[in-house]
Amino acid sequence: MLRKQSSSAVFFRIPDRVERLIEADILRIPAGGGALHVERFGHGGLPVLLVHGFPTSSFLWRAVAPRLAEAGYTALAVDLLGYGESDRPLDGDYSIAAQAEHIDRVLSALRIPSATVVGIDAGGGVAQRLAVTRPARVNALMLINSVGFEECPARDVKVVQRETARFAFRLSQGMLGAAQLLRRILEGSVAERERMPARLVARYLAPYVGADGVTHLLAVARALRAEDVSDLALKTIAVPTTIVWGEADQWLDSGMGERLQGAIPGSVLVKLPGVARLVPEESPDTLTQLIDELVRRVAATA
Repeated sequence: MLRKQSSSAVFFRIPDRVERLIEADILRIPAGGGALHVERFGHGGLPVLLVHGFPTSSFLWRAVAPRLAEAGYTALAVDLLGYGESDRPLDGDYSIAAQAEHIDRVLSALRIPSATVVGIDAGGGVAQRLAVTRPARVNALMLINSVGFEECPARDVKVVQRETARFAFRLSQGMLGAAQLLRRILEGSVAERERMPARLVARYLAPYVGADGVTHLLAVARALRAEDVSDLALKTIAVPTTIVWGEADQWLDSGMGERLQGAIPGSVLVKLPGVARLVPEESPDTLTQLIDELVRRVAATA
């Protein structure tokens, strides 16, 4: 369905300066042979865990997490192992299955028994896996342009793999950096190219700068495997679930939202026209409202 205001929904206005007023607590939590970088916004409210995808990081949630904190929630934006400012151990397991286990350890370390889990892209696969294999951890679920079933990795990862094969010699000689591989991915993840200007591309590329940047990029890309999500028993998910779909996504099949809705009992599908994969980048206000509505559904049934 298209996004429409409902008389039963609760909406709120948050000043544009919230991002500057609410600063994150920076946490380092051991998991998976390294430490995960977690940014915590707010204290004492119902927890909302924000899980990014490929090739982004917790930076993706910079306009959503402070708004959630202003609304009274505790927002936790995590860098998955190997991404952003989290550690990247040489023998680290960066698969979706392993990342779900790492998230479970993060919640244990923070003494959070359960949370509303919001996952985008490959992070949606992590969220699905956590909801199925650790159901007590997830009291509500939101999947944003999520991978699923056999469609993992998405086409953007396959582009990286194809370009790597094409430029194998230049990569081996250090003549081709991660920027050439990822700029196309990032620009294709928004509906309009001007929403991903060069300075923003550079910020997303920062974790992949350096001599080992391309090597590590390929390591996290190769770790995304269909078997980590294709056999999940999504019908066992019994918590309130919202599936958000930016309709201009070019990296995933346009029917994936409907497939996920059909597989998860009682789930709600919200389609956003004129928005691509990076919904937190393009429509942070709408996304914040949708998360607020989902958490309120949980609170109303508690």
